Amino acid sequence: MASNTRDKGISHRENRDMRPKAHVKHVRISSRKVVPVIDLIRGKSVDEAKAILKFTPKAASPIVLKLLNSAVANAVNNMDMDEKSLYVAEVFTGQGPTMKRFIPRSRGSAAPILKRTSHISIVLDSKQEEF
Repeated sequence: MASNTRDKGISHRENRDMRPKAHVKHVRISSRKVVPVIDLIRGKSVDEAKAILKFTPKAASPIVLKLLNSAVANAVNNMDMDEKSLYVAEVFTGQGPTMKRFIPRSRGSAAPILKRTSHISIVLDSKQEEF
């Protein structure tokens, strides 16, 4: 029984995606507000993506820029990749847990407030040189 578990672990490690990545979780911004920003940088080179995020006037831009810088640092420091050859292969967001709060209303009632959070992930990849 234990050997099957060990074999599964070895198989998972061999088939794991070895591209550099970074994740941020529980960011206090709705994922609906993040989607237009990450759509701008999908498939772009890292330098171009940084320039786009720097000049995009959206609330999610600084968060995604910080995450992109983290993914680039992971690629350079952990995997010895060249920053100039990196591009944004995948970027996606998902809904995180929602904090539920209440605001007082007239005649002693209360109305709910949903404070939404999101999880954002970036996966980078290296461009292959064409001959």
